[in-house]
Amino acid sequence: MTQSYAQVPIKTVSAANGIEYAYREVGEGREGGVPLVLLMHFRGNLDYWDPALVDALAQGRRVIAFDNTGVGRSSGTTPSTIAQMALDAIAFTDALDLTQADILGFSLGSFVAQEIALIRPALVRRIVLASAAPQGAPGMHGWAKWVIDAVGEPEIVPASVLDVFYTPSAGSRSAGEKAMGRMFTREELDAPTTWQTRQAQYDAVSAWGVPSFSLLERVTAIQAPVFVANGDSDPMILPRYSHLLAGLIPGAEIKIYPDAAHGFLFQHHEQFAGDVAHFLDRQ
Repeated sequence: MTQSYAQVPIKTVSAANGIEYAYREVGEGREGGVPLVLLMHFRGNLDYWDPALVDALAQGRRVIAFDNTGVGRSSGTTPSTIAQMALDAIAFTDALDLTQADILGFSLGSFVAQEIALIRPALVRRIVLASAAPQGAPGMHGWAKWVIDAVGEPEIVPASVLDVFYTPSAGSRSAGEKAMGRMFTREELDAPTTWQTRQAQYDAVSAWGVPSFSLLERVTAIQAPVFVANGDSDPMILPRYSHLLAGLIPGAEIKIYPDAAHGFLFQHHEQFAGDVAHFLDRQ
């Protein structure tokens, strides 16, 4: 791999749905290998992926991160349902002529990943669901007030984001500060997400969390191998929801990372990337 995620330029591709998608890609997969597509969290754009994590994931595989419809530099208006976000993500993979992909969805992206696996199962080879919960889980209707106040205000305050993404321990907090430093030091930054994106995404998150025991059954139809992961102190998507999700999906694996919150995958980027590689490469 010649370039880091911190160095690669933003590319665009036109999809059949009329959206111009912005994306970055790194790594060179083995011949016949399956690329890994990343799905971002609430209010995040291409810059919110930690280059240290993406570079580690790209050892031996092609990794693609993109802005979904209306996010960052991608055109259009951000939809307010997870189902439409999934259809838009599928349109992006179609535009890149991906007949099969591994999917890593983080937080909101993990909801979208589940929906992709249900809408177009032939596209998805394996799925990694980070900070994830199933649709309809009781207690998931919106986030705790202090959490949405920290990440949902018009102006994003880095210190407040750190409070949600990392634990109060010195080690976790230091890891978070380093990760944020790696994310936003590049020369070519993505366009900030808009208030319309924030509102639409939180509408989608809230609707996803309306309690419904019947909706919980939907994920039992996912047949692709699934790896569920979370931090042990995630205040945004509590670990019990990740355990619930893993219990519902046939054969799913789960790992909870210590002294970690919502940003566990950045804090433990080397270990998490190794765990993902082991999961994706296992025969």
